[in-house]
Amino acid sequence: MQNQSAKPKLLDQLRDRIRLKHYSRRTEDVYLDWAKRYILYHNKRHPQEMGKKEIEGFLTYLATERQVAAATQNQAKAALQFLYKEVLEIQLPWLDEVEQAKKPKRLPVVLTEKEVHSLLAHVPQAYALLARLMYGTGMRLLEGLRLRVQDLDFERAELLIREGKGGKDRVTMLPQSLLKPLQEHLKQVKQAHEQDLLKGYGEVWLSESVARKYPNAGREWVWQYVFPSARLSVDPRSGVTRRHHLDEKGLQRAIKQAAVDAGLTKNVTPHTLRHSFATHLLQAGYDIRTVQELLGHKDVQTTMIYTHVLNKGGMGVMSPLDRLA
Repeated sequence: MQNQSAKPKLLDQLRDRIRLKHYSRRTEDVYLDWAKRYILYHNKRHPQEMGKKEIEGFLTYLATERQVAAATQNQAKAALQFLYKEVLEIQLPWLDEVEQAKKPKRLPVVLTEKEVHSLLAHVPQAYALLARLMYGTGMRLLEGLRLRVQDLDFERAELLIREGKGGKDRVTMLPQSLLKPLQEHLKQVKQAHEQDLLKGYGEVWLSESVARKYPNAGREWVWQYVFPSARLSVDPRSGVTRRHHLDEKGLQRAIKQAAVDAGLTKNVTPHTLRHSFATHLLQAGYDIRTVQELLGHKDVQTTMIYTHVLNKGGMGVMSPLDRLA
């Protein structure tokens, strides 16, 4: 007979701790995956039995043999830090000394205004409004997908982005040209929500803290996603049938295909719209601090990268060949 008081398995403990800290489902999946890979790399030894040597070995393996991107190695490092600190209650003060995967210095891909116009013209109807809003506000992909009805202030033409990168809220402009299209879009979304309610559904996902504080908020109109999925789905954590937001992979594919259809030769992703937003604002003469605030960058140095892709032809220097013309 199984011991009812037996301690949960390590990965179950890790999952429970992640949920207790209200981390996203995406983070939960990533952290669990890295924990499994770390354990398998060391022939299924328990992390409690391992320490500095094994962690350094795994992270160095990722950097040197697997040649993963710096961001990927940092993700693995964060997952192991969480596992040891939050589950095993072991501090790792030396972890920052581990060999880092070198982060290549690459300039962001930026479209011209003409290219943006052509790209947006080829985005399919299901994603067209979202794509235009992302370019018009500089939002990240998930920031756009997670917008709630209450985040749009039509009277002030403002948009509230909740819990952006780093868990920070920020306010950005709501493009005047999208006020009416968004209002018309929300009428359709509201009709679909009311139909869901009549069928016994109509609930949207909320964080545990919000759900505890406002038990009925999940069915209220103001908490619904601005860009909901066309289909209901079962939440794998709770088993509740809800209407989630649009699938991020769907938008990624739509933008990629729109770039092909528009004849663009650049490597275009949804994030390219954010890069283009920032660059075009700087081209228009807006102060870099203003652009920093709109993008939600913690450090202005992050925003400064866009000054290197302004359309000035090699740092504004005229080629000597052109002087001969």
